[in-house]
Amino acid sequence: MAGHAHESNAKRIWIVFGILSVITLVEVYLGIIKPSALHLHGPGTSWLNWIFIILTLAKAYGIAWVFMHLEGEKKWFRRAIVWSGVFLMIYMVTLFLLEGEYIYDTLSPLVRW
Repeated sequence: MAGHAHESNAKRIWIVFGILSVITLVEVYLGIIKPSALHLHGPGTSWLNWIFIILTLAKAYGIAWVFMHLEGEKKWFRRAIVWSGVFLMIYMVTLFLLEGEYIYDTLSPLVRW
């Protein structure tokens, strides 16, 4: 029985940790500061919310790519997982934006926000 060489992935894990930490720090910074320039209304919601959505999806993709070992899988399998998640997230974001706007419009005469 041949021995299996084990490679250390410590460097790679620290690089991924650094990248995810930087993205998280940007999200926290924007969440605390809330720049008024980004409160302009974009498609469906403010640009600040779109930045949060995009950064969160980037982190989710990075975590799946590295820690679920998607980079070593066949191309069709990677695409099936990633595109299923992308379409699900697009659907959820669209649903939340439409329903949130409806609830806001419906309750705004009754509730003081």
